[in-house]
Amino acid sequence: MACRRLTGSSELPDELRGGVVAIGNFDGVHRGHQAVLERALERAFELKVPALVLTFEPHPRVVFRPDVPVARITPAPMRAKLIGLIGFDAVVEQQFDRTFANQTAEEFIDAVLLRCLGISHAVTGFDFHFGRKREGGPAYLMQAGSRFGFGVTLVDAFRDEGADIVSSSAIRGLLAAGHVAQVAGLLGYRYTVEAEIIHGKKLGRTLGYPTANMALPDETPLRHGIYAVRLRRPNGDMHDGVASFGRRPTVADDGAALLETFVFDFSADIYGEVCDVSFFGFLRGEEKFDGLDALMVQMRRDEEEARALLSGVTPLSVLDSKVAFA
Repeated sequence: MACRRLTGSSELPDELRGGVVAIGNFDGVHRGHQAVLERALERAFELKVPALVLTFEPHPRVVFRPDVPVARITPAPMRAKLIGLIGFDAVVEQQFDRTFANQTAEEFIDAVLLRCLGISHAVTGFDFHFGRKREGGPAYLMQAGSRFGFGVTLVDAFRDEGADIVSSSAIRGLLAAGHVAQVAGLLGYRYTVEAEIIHGKKLGRTLGYPTANMALPDETPLRHGIYAVRLRRPNGDMHDGVASFGRRPTVADDGAALLETFVFDFSADIYGEVCDVSFFGFLRGEEKFDGLDALMVQMRRDEEEARALLSGVTPLSVLDSKVAFA
């Protein structure tokens, strides 16, 4: 059964009540998040109940500090897709606004966990807090579980091979620097974006490099530059390519940033398709060249480098094989 994406806990169908619920923001669905999610899946299997994720939209920081943009590693649709690939039955995106944030911890447990979800077991990170002024914490949740008859599992912070805690903030910083290979090590899969293929000015077509163009959200934290990538179509077909993310300074187009992917050995019309692009390597920063001839010389070099890089890649994990490999 495909993973369901639900807007709000009140939408939960009866057959999904009584499940194990992993709770958190899970922006990035990185290896630390996956430790929480895998524990929830194990418990759901043991109890023979549905496995759910409860998360919050928009990101709470958008509500509390609307003047400070929040860079999203995985916007809600991509986060839900990744959680589905991991094996969950549903993702519940609870609307987060001032009214919701003003609930007490007891009200959150009663209204969301008990009444709407009928929870049998909660799994969270060791530092999960909830309720007005973050009054609810791990101890409070465990006490509530004892009172109301649901289990609670707390998962310690996940550390990578260098003993560093894997965090969304660290990943955002690496993406801003273009270090997508290092990001993959923290995510456990290749960083991936999703968007509809849209029409551009078709300059690449005249240069022999037609591109599949995507308008990414403004809060995308990725550095402008050139990357070795793979594009996946909705039908599952996977194609290697080289992508430029930025504002096209050589052609004096300083408008909105676009992700423009030249797909190798490919000529199908994919306008209107919602595709994924996975990032395997950073080739260079965005540059302004002295004319189109110089740009084309560099584009041929970029293509060669991307083909060489992609020829030797292997999956980092089971999840990576589902995300970035055919």
